Amino acid sequence: MDKVEKFGQLIQETARENPEKARKTLIAACRIQQAGSVLPKNKISPCHRYASRGITNIMVDALSSPEKSAMVSLLTPCEPLHSAGITPFSVESLGGFLSGIHAEQLFLHLAEEDGASKTICSFHRIFHGAMSSGVVPSPKMLIYTNLCCDANMIGFPRIINHYKIPSFFIEVPYERSEDAVQYVAGQLKEMVTFISDTSGKKITDSALRESVLRSHRTSEYFLEHLKYQADHALKGDIVSDLSAAFTGHIMLGTKRSEGYCRRMLRDIKKSKGNNAIRLVWQHMIPFLQPSANEFLSFTERARITACDIVYDSMITVDPSKPYDAMARRMVYSIYNGDPKLRVQRALEIAELTKADGIVAFAQWGCKGTLGATQLLKRDFEEAGYPTLVLDGDAGDPSNCSDGQMATRLGAFLEMLEDKRK
Repeated sequence: MDKVEKFGQLIQETARENPEKARKTLIAACRIQQAGSVLPKNKISPCHRYASRGITNIMVDALSSPEKSAMVSLLTPCEPLHSAGITPFSVESLGGFLSGIHAEQLFLHLAEEDGASKTICSFHRIFHGAMSSGVVPSPKMLIYTNLCCDANMIGFPRIINHYKIPSFFIEVPYERSEDAVQYVAGQLKEMVTFISDTSGKKITDSALRESVLRSHRTSEYFLEHLKYQADHALKGDIVSDLSAAFTGHIMLGTKRSEGYCRRMLRDIKKSKGNNAIRLVWQHMIPFLQPSANEFLSFTERARITACDIVYDSMITVDPSKPYDAMARRMVYSIYNGDPKLRVQRALEIAELTKADGIVAFAQWGCKGTLGATQLLKRDFEEAGYPTLVLDGDAGDPSNCSDGQMATRLGAFLEMLEDKRK
């Protein structure tokens, strides 16, 4: 058991009786993680260490200064919050961190005691338990959307009711169209007013435009780095691969997010050639599973070249029109509309990164992904890409058979290796 895991054990021991002490322990665990990311590690590229520091900064700020924070869903545009000096943090990020330090089981149990269904996303259930225990303090406000995650429509009303805080909901139409973009842009203008009124901090047009322009540059750096993924690889583990999901959503619009993707492009240009099996990953990465780490972390055998939960909203926009740009990212996200749009973008990325195969991770409780995996598999294989549908739970490792995952993932990689030969 490492130091961070010991903190997780301590959190579980104290959360019921002394939630404030458990919260301080959680903040300490974040700081330990933050300190570790500063140390030079030959196995992890500098860009990933830079991202880790930014992510833990947000976690610490949200937990220690909740009056300056906002709870958001993962695909909520956060540029207005950053422009107002408000720290956004998400259910998924906190749930993922609690899982990462092996503190999730208590909170899953507490969520069940509080009436949360076992059939919804484990990240949402972990957060629910942490919230009901009192470990997570009340944020200043809450902003969420129906985009991507079905658990949003169940979990966020519970959060609003528990904390009794102001909230704002962004409705994204299922059909993609210019009318839908304008409809969402109008809501985002109202959201900016809501943030200003709730926080007492005015969001200037110039600050918002600058933040959206940073988002635009960040996406360009990330997409440019994908061109090198075919023959080069950054050093890191599967947790590193998930860093971009946080920096590309919650942190998007900040100097830290732009700096991460700029460094990512720099680091991969300097990296050595890499001929490992290349995988395009769909949805969450099971970062807690020993088998997934054995096959995909710090190994020359196989690697993830891209994950769709990172590049989902990286499209061409006009940053000089901030509301249109943010709305367009939401309406034309691969997680909105027909799943075939998700297939189309994944095939483009697979071709760009010269992928050998595709893995569609069927995350427990994610109705949208679970319902689409077999459709994804059929279309990917018709396009010539061997595809593995891998069942599991990235938030709750006890809800997943690691032996079965090892067998299926190992057999899939063997097949791809044979195909190369």
